Amino acid sequence: MTIIDPRDQGAAGDGSAKDTVAIQSAIDACSQAGGGTVALSHGTFLTGTLYLRDQVTLHVDVSAVLLASPDIDDYAQDTHHQRYRNEAALDRCLIYAEDVHDIALVGSGEINGNAASFPNAGSDARPMLIRLLRASRIRMRDLRLRDAASWTTAFLDSDHINIDGVHVYNDSRHNGDGLDFDNCSDVWVSNCSLVGTDDNLCLQSSGTGRPMRNVHITNCTFTSLCAGIRIGLKSMGTIQDVVISNCTMTRVWREGIKIECTEGGVIENIVINTIAMRNVSRPIYILLNNRFEPDGLGSSIELDEMPAIGRMRDVTISDISAVDDEEMEHTHYRFGDDIMGSPRFNGIRVDAERKHPIERLALARIRYTSIGGVRHSEIPSQYPNVVDRLLDPASSEEDVSSNYYPDWSRTAFLDVRNVNALTLDDLVFQSLRPDERTPYLVENCRSLFERIRVLDTESAR
Repeated sequence: MTIIDPRDQGAAGDGSAKDTVAIQSAIDACSQAGGGTVALSHGTFLTGTLYLRDQVTLHVDVSAVLLASPDIDDYAQDTHHQRYRNEAALDRCLIYAEDVHDIALVGSGEINGNAASFPNAGSDARPMLIRLLRASRIRMRDLRLRDAASWTTAFLDSDHINIDGVHVYNDSRHNGDGLDFDNCSDVWVSNCSLVGTDDNLCLQSSGTGRPMRNVHITNCTFTSLCAGIRIGLKSMGTIQDVVISNCTMTRVWREGIKIECTEGGVIENIVINTIAMRNVSRPIYILLNNRFEPDGLGSSIELDEMPAIGRMRDVTISDISAVDDEEMEHTHYRFGDDIMGSPRFNGIRVDAERKHPIERLALARIRYTSIGGVRHSEIPSQYPNVVDRLLDPASSEEDVSSNYYPDWSRTAFLDVRNVNALTLDDLVFQSLRPDERTPYLVENCRSLFERIRVLDTESAR
């Protein structure tokens, strides 16, 4: 197997000279030789956009750093596009591959996005760290992915992805996502730690004809100024057959587990179990609605009109322990002025438009100790409904329960509406501070099995 040191191609590895040409030459030579490894060691390799090729492994040794160039002009503009409508500034990226197979990013070294250098003067562009399009048989192992200027990764329309032992630290810029998968199949993520300013891990579907399916996530830890695990929002196609287990979440200021079917697609057959959460504002959040906001957050570039409400069905979430401590008395912000969570925001929430209920949802063996301490006077008197935007497109934000509103909860622990075949089995709730809100509400839910206990505040201390 061919092994090439980029220094043999002229790389300096001293962190000052740009090594893009030398590293790319090594990658191309490996691919042309039928496959091999480009080995970075003992140095800092400064580079702009690199293109991975078939059957090439990029190995970053523990003694090496692959450092993103601080100059936006060093990033190519043919690296596909960011698929969120309002995020064109994130189109460029450091490492890119398209229509390739058998590629790997491995080693105990660091790939650093040089976030502090972006955006450059005169440009709003902030390069993503890694974007792979229509790739097959991808392996990523043991790397430290640090300081991306925007998202850390985007795996698009790809299959057979194995990510193990990767550490993501992306906590210095907006859009600090960790691992994002869109229309991918046969995905394994294990033994990873993710710290970020946005969603740590996302499963999405842009509706390009491929489902997002056969996903296995286990033994990971999540910390985020936004959400831990997000399934959907971008949900034009199908997201199905997902198993998430044996994970921990610590200091997640919005939602721990967030499932949103919002763009007309289908989310189904989701199994999540054995999750320990500490200081997670909203442990579980599930929503089925429709939305299209050309100038707002989260609408797909591929979406050009308001979709009909899709379907969400066969979701099981069990064996969850979510515990708050005194830290959750505070209001939490992202970058100083963007409120993520507060005591009145907390709680488990499930909702849908009344005529389009979620089908077959089970919440079982959940222990939730919240901070509590919310007074009736802090909560508005009217709680908005989810609406069908096709029938009522002019509804104001304050009148509609949607993905980012309301930013308060009318119950202390659990609020579930509009579910067919709902199971609430062995749920135990208590708060650290007396809370004046109703402990839980279940509305317009058919075929209901309910076994819930609310413990007194004193026993939580």
